[in-house]
Amino acid sequence: MNTQNVNTEQLISQLNNAPLPTDAISAIAALSASKITEPEAISALIQAFSHHHPSVGKAAVEALVKLAPASVEPLIFAFRNSPDQGVQAHIIQALALIGDKRAVDLLAEVVGTEVANHCQGNVRRIAARGLGKIGRTAEQPEIIPYAVEKLTWALLTPEDWGLRYAAAVSLQEIATPAAYAALQASLNQEADKVVRSRITMAAT
Repeated sequence: MNTQNVNTEQLISQLNNAPLPTDAISAIAALSASKITEPEAISALIQAFSHHHPSVGKAAVEALVKLAPASVEPLIFAFRNSPDQGVQAHIIQALALIGDKRAVDLLAEVVGTEVANHCQGNVRRIAARGLGKIGRTAEQPEIIPYAVEKLTWALLTPEDWGLRYAAAVSLQEIATPAAYAALQASLNQEADKVVRSRITMAAT
């Protein structure tokens, strides 16, 4: 009998049946520390996003970031198949922190989503920061212009000042001529003093 499989099953069971948030967090920490990347373990961590206590979701995000790149595709799949906005928010947070190029289309899609509620507005900002990380670290040159294009739209178009701010920071990180051109162009139309100040800093 494979001892690691038994241990994985035990940890997953502990997580799924944890009576208290602290018990769930302990199980998540053990899964993360053991570097278990079996689909069942990653799935259990993603399911922990549904827990009623926010600290459990936060711990699951941290664990899934540590288990990357194995967690990237399951996270993308889970986003597409979850109707729960809270779960989706945790998924985007994890993918943004990981910064894997496979998530670029999903992050770009979330940035461009027209939303009405504040929670989803925050998710768009996180996605914009994720695009910045991907654009900054991408080894595939074709990904960078795509990220810059989406961030330029986020900087010039939405009414959400927080999204424009996040886009400015990300464009500064990418630091290509196109990114700087977008920052310079936005100075001509940005009315919010806080965002304008950040764009000025980024463009110099």
